[in-house]
Amino acid sequence: MKNTILASTALALTLWALPGAAPALAQDGACAFRGSLDEGYCDANRDMVADTPADASKLRDPSTIVFTYTPVEDPALYSSQFRPFLEYLGKCTGKRAVYFQVTSNAAQVEAMRSGRLHVAGFSTGPTAFAVNLAGAVPFAVKGNADGFESYKVVMLVKADSPYRTLADLKGKRVAHTSATSNSGNLAPRAFFPGLGLTPETDYQVVYSGGHDRSVMGVNAGDYDAAPVASDVWTRMVARGQVKRENFRILWESEPFPTSGFAVAHDLKPELSQKIRQCFLDYRFPEQMAKDLGGNDRFWPATYAEQWAPVRAVADAVNAPYNRAAFDAEARKELEAEARKRAQQQPAAPTHVAPTGAAPAAR
Repeated sequence: MKNTILASTALALTLWALPGAAPALAQDGACAFRGSLDEGYCDANRDMVADTPADASKLRDPSTIVFTYTPVEDPALYSSQFRPFLEYLGKCTGKRAVYFQVTSNAAQVEAMRSGRLHVAGFSTGPTAFAVNLAGAVPFAVKGNADGFESYKVVMLVKADSPYRTLADLKGKRVAHTSATSNSGNLAPRAFFPGLGLTPETDYQVVYSGGHDRSVMGVNAGDYDAAPVASDVWTRMVARGQVKRENFRILWESEPFPTSGFAVAHDLKPELSQKIRQCFLDYRFPEQMAKDLGGNDRFWPATYAEQWAPVRAVADAVNAPYNRAAFDAEARKELEAEARKRAQQQPAAPTHVAPTGAAPAAR
């Protein structure tokens, strides 16, 4: 790996996500039933999420609650948008609450697995990795007075493009967001073949690194098309980052649950319950609601129920949410980021000074 990549804090954090970097959190004694969970966790009550440790010595009661939100857009953007909520969460729990920026889904999952992250909003697909590999317990989703938020996978093309069907994109440059993304990768792989367009066969998948990057890439003409989460695209239009009239939706899916908020399974039960209640009691201030697509509250949710269609997509494309798949996807995220950084570096000078010439000033 190039030194320029290893020097990056974001990539260093992602590298830490690869095998052998941190031990799994051990559960107590023998496990009667584990289901899809990693070997560090048990699911005795069969609700598909990790049980709280029975051994009181393995329960955590941190003085500072560390929170982060899925990096589907610029992480710094969410740090600002969630600031009012973190101030409230600190007062509500009586603890300090801080935001931890992550730049990849893999890094976010590993941060919770290692115990560095206590509460997080995971993107739809990575929620399943967080549940199975990091002991995350989803309990809420964003919403408004009418119910919780959902999104669709939309295939965006430029409004003036000649493409009218998915099959028209054969041989074109199509951006997927990241390997672990439900809307940006797994769902398209499940749905598109039946619609006449098979990823990797009919077009080469180019990972953009995020939904916002995919949208901006289509807008700039870097990509011919991109499947993205409709809620991210709608927020970008609302913020004025792109103009709706510059795009056309070529295809859209049925609704999926949006990002899920989860607590670490090994927090003390009273703290875990307090955090959950703080979320459900909170009402977003006006600017935060505007920034988050008109959502103004959190709705209760469970992994078993709300994420059933996500697991169905993974089953359809034979993409289990296990350690081997996670390691493979983490490497893909690393490689995509490495290529992006290499493209952003200035080209080496082609002019070579004649022998004996004075070196150029630096």
